[in-house]
Amino acid sequence: MPVITKITKQKRNEERYNIFLDGKYAFSVDEAVLVQYQLQKNKEIDDFDIGEIEYEDQIRKGFNKALVYLSYRMRSEKEIADYLLEHEMGEAAIDETLHKLRRYGYVNDEEFAKAFINTKFNTTDKGPLQIKTGLKEKGISNEVIERLMSDRDAEQWKERAAEIMAKVIKKNPKLSPLQIKKKTQDTLARKGYSGQTVSAVLADLSVERDEDEQKTAVLSQARKAHNKYARKFEGFEYEQKMKQALYRKGFTMDEIEWAIEELREEDEKS
Repeated sequence: MPVITKITKQKRNEERYNIFLDGKYAFSVDEAVLVQYQLQKNKEIDDFDIGEIEYEDQIRKGFNKALVYLSYRMRSEKEIADYLLEHEMGEAAIDETLHKLRRYGYVNDEEFAKAFINTKFNTTDKGPLQIKTGLKEKGISNEVIERLMSDRDAEQWKERAAEIMAKVIKKNPKLSPLQIKKKTQDTLARKGYSGQTVSAVLADLSVERDEDEQKTAVLSQARKAHNKYARKFEGFEYEQKMKQALYRKGFTMDEIEWAIEELREEDEKS
């Protein structure tokens, strides 16, 4: 049976020790494992003992790696498992490491999910569908997700969606109300708001502009349409194309005719 002939402390990590069997380096262990298994010079250990020691040491290393990983922010169990897997830990050792982390209260998927939801709600404009997707990617169960997400009612999500709509209106002074509606709809859908919430917000859409602001908007869109159609059409056909394009964007016929006349005068002056 192999005998421990020497134990030396590692230079780069003083909490780890090199174990030599019959004069040759065999493996290294954490100080806690060294104490747990009472490893000392002249002690005999067989292959089964070595297997147990190495497995316990792997769990110890995994636990320490996980603590460092957790020191930056809260993590879900799946995040920790994936991280340890990247560091070539075996699945059995990962499971045992997670069990140990749970026992000491270092991981708790429900608490993680609560913090994740609160952070996304308070610091981003993500909607419920996008937040749910984020939680699923972190390995949180559907039961926990649905239960925690139900703590926020529809009115809260509608208020957030209304804030996003207000930003869209403010950032796009040259778009027609119809374009604003479409852009708001696309933005909210992309951010993960339900169709019901989007519809409720759009029902309250009101783009308030004075006459000069509205003229600026219609003229801006008219120029874009003009650049598209001026080289291909002229006369009556050109005007029809312009009117159709601007009408689809939600401008009134009076606004459209005014814009076309403005462009005509600009062309005559140039």
